[in-house]
Amino acid sequence: MNSESLMSFPEPTIIAVNGVELEVFEAGAHNAGRPIVLCHGFPDLAYTWRHQVPALVAAGYHVIVPNQRGYGNSARPEGVEAYDIEHLTGDLVALLDHYGYADATFIGHDWGAFVVWSLTVLHPDRVNRVIAFSMPYLARGEMPWLDFMEAVLGSEYYFVHFNKQPGVAAAVFDADPGRFLTNLYRRNTPLLPPEPGMELIRIARTDAPLGEPLLTEGDLAVYTAAFATSGFTGGINWYRNLNRDWHQLGAADPIIRQPALMIYGDRDTVMRAESLASLVPNVTETSLDTGHWVHQERPVEANQKILEWLASHDASAS
Repeated sequence: MNSESLMSFPEPTIIAVNGVELEVFEAGAHNAGRPIVLCHGFPDLAYTWRHQVPALVAAGYHVIVPNQRGYGNSARPEGVEAYDIEHLTGDLVALLDHYGYADATFIGHDWGAFVVWSLTVLHPDRVNRVIAFSMPYLARGEMPWLDFMEAVLGSEYYFVHFNKQPGVAAAVFDADPGRFLTNLYRRNTPLLPPEPGMELIRIARTDAPLGEPLLTEGDLAVYTAAFATSGFTGGINWYRNLNRDWHQLGAADPIIRQPALMIYGDRDTVMRAESLASLVPNVTETSLDTGHWVHQERPVEANQKILEWLASHDASAS
């Protein structure tokens, strides 16, 4: 990303919603009546969508991009429970209310995709379409997710470790955010190696990261400054709520009927959902030759897939 595009990312506004303040970046005409909300994952920021915002604005959308709770200059409430799925989806519902929208299209990557899928389950009337990168809709199963991961992958799997050893990973990441982020953001590489364990802590400590760097110096400066201020605890608390999320989602209809686009990275290790269409019957599945950071690694191709899919559903709805 060059300096011109770095400067073109929208200026933030602090908005009070759902009992917290969120740092929100928006672009495009509010009165266009075509809202689209972009949701980042871990460890990421609203800035992850820097390549998508101009393309969506040019296509006529009102683009709303929050730093979700725990990130950037958004609120970082105390208490793990403040980061459960009811709070995270409640923030997005309140954001729609703030702008006066009955519903919107939502795009999410990684953890942001999990939140968007969950929002569609818990508040189906507020979501008209879903686009997910990297993280397919997660079947609920019969065992709470963290318990299942511990049983299958062991107590050193990083999801489980985050929950059972609170503060350990955050201290490692906080000690040198720039190093951790530089090591993690690599082109054409999976987010994690295939063997389970404390992968993110190993990545944070490595002296020999694999793959070509993804972030420019300007991009890395944005990320490093943000996490040097916020730390990583808020984002890690999202992981620690997975069992609570499993219970909170239990009473809702698990079938997502809205049109959905699922975009994978061919080189990513995030597992593809073998029967996604059984839970999301109106889904289109596709992929790009990337690692985990699909929309950042191949932004032109990612934007093309987004815009073509949106246009096809705009046409079918008219």
